[in-house]
Amino acid sequence: MSDAGLVLRSTRVITPEGTRAASVAVTGGTITAVLPYEAPVPGTARLTDLGDDVLLPGLVDTHVHVNEPGRSEWEGFWTATRAAAAGGITTLVDMPLNSLPPTTTTAHLRTKRRAAAGRTHVDVGFWGGALPGNVEDLRPLHEAGVFGFKAFLSPSGVDEFPHLGRDRLARTLEEVAAFDGLLIVHAEDPDHLAAAPQHGGPRYADFLASRPRDAEDTAVALLLAQAKRLDARVHILHLSSSDALPLIAGARSDGVRVTVETCPHYLTLAAEEVPDGASEFKCCPPIREAANQGPLWQALADGVIDCVVTDHSPSTADLKTADFATAWGGISGLQLSLPAVWTEA
Repeated sequence: MSDAGLVLRSTRVITPEGTRAASVAVTGGTITAVLPYEAPVPGTARLTDLGDDVLLPGLVDTHVHVNEPGRSEWEGFWTATRAAAAGGITTLVDMPLNSLPPTTTTAHLRTKRRAAAGRTHVDVGFWGGALPGNVEDLRPLHEAGVFGFKAFLSPSGVDEFPHLGRDRLARTLEEVAAFDGLLIVHAEDPDHLAAAPQHGGPRYADFLASRPRDAEDTAVALLLAQAKRLDARVHILHLSSSDALPLIAGARSDGVRVTVETCPHYLTLAAEEVPDGASEFKCCPPIREAANQGPLWQALADGVIDCVVTDHSPSTADLKTADFATAWGGISGLQLSLPAVWTEA
């Protein structure tokens, strides 16, 4: 600690061993020691006493749509990473779609990295994309440093990123399992979505009915079965349906290598509270009823759900029309994720 430039002191410091009073020494932007609360501060160091405010490590958000290049008017690296830093997020992993081109080849990954260069305020990593026609690109992308591969089991909402049917999912997962990669999946079944009532218009209840829980549950079951068959690593994105939790817990007890995330909006917002025409609340899967929240919180406490991430997916204001059927589906949450979840918890 003799060369520390900054000492942060709090009665509530989050450490791997739990919450305790401590002093955290920082040198050159790096934490160098976590010391007893009343440890002496060297004369060269600046002490910041936070009192009872919580001091915790920077958060990691593994589900962020930055949209640059190609749709940077929706969001670019400069603003997204500033919002992340303001919200306590010091690392984000960028999704492969909504940017043009999508991150589905090593050439497109290079384009994405060039777009981010010199424009980030936090650490940034990248997911690759798994499309019906790019199985041969997956291993090169893995070797180039992507953290895994995003796939949709139903239409993604953008034409340049088509979803995987059952056969393509099996082929993709087989390829990814061959190098022990990770497939991260938007799990909604297209047949169940097609069979649901599609009324359109401003009523949130109609939109909710168009994305039923059974579409999510069926897709989750399919993914778990394929992962078990191939001993593949899979991650379920933005879980909203609490009905799928027993399936996930059962698969994990059977040895399926599955992890699960949910999002702040599923833990803090309820369908009953969404005003009609307020498409800023639109996302897929949708914000569900208040009764759905308790089981999600319990699953998070029990470790069935592994993490809470934003699925930050902004757009320009004109795309948030009052018609839930045509409005862009996405919620901007980078700067608000920690306070929203903290307050609700």
